[in-house]
Amino acid sequence: EDVPTQTFDNKDYFCGKETFPVYESIFTEEGETIRKIAIEIEKPPQIEIHVWTIRKGILRHFYVEKVSKREFEELPYFKLITRTTLSQWKIFSEGEAQISQMCESRVCRTELEDLVKVLYIEKSEKGHC
Repeated sequence: EDVPTQTFDNKDYFCGKETFPVYESIFTEEGETIRKIAIEIEKPPQIEIHVWTIRKGILRHFYVEKVSKREFEELPYFKLITRTTLSQWKIFSEGEAQISQMCESRVCRTELEDLVKVLYIEKSEKGHC
């Protein structure tokens, strides 16, 4: 039997868990790459932006800022890259904290790329709920 897909208030759900939009912004200035990963959270309504400053593959600076949806809409360069669950975001945040310490003294390009992949929910996982 086909089960109809669930939609509640135009929100996407994955395995019964609500998903949240994730945005990314990457730009380079003066030899540094500034990579920002942002998630839109409803309660409280805000955008959490994780900012990485990378110079020659080494994570030089990392911080988190929170802005209102209105402020976020005025920021340039962000594009929607995926939707994720809060549990996946938690894994991302915890991994980010470990990487920020580990990568202060060595190149961590692949680690940062792999960390962002955590946010993508594989469609094939839908059968594994």
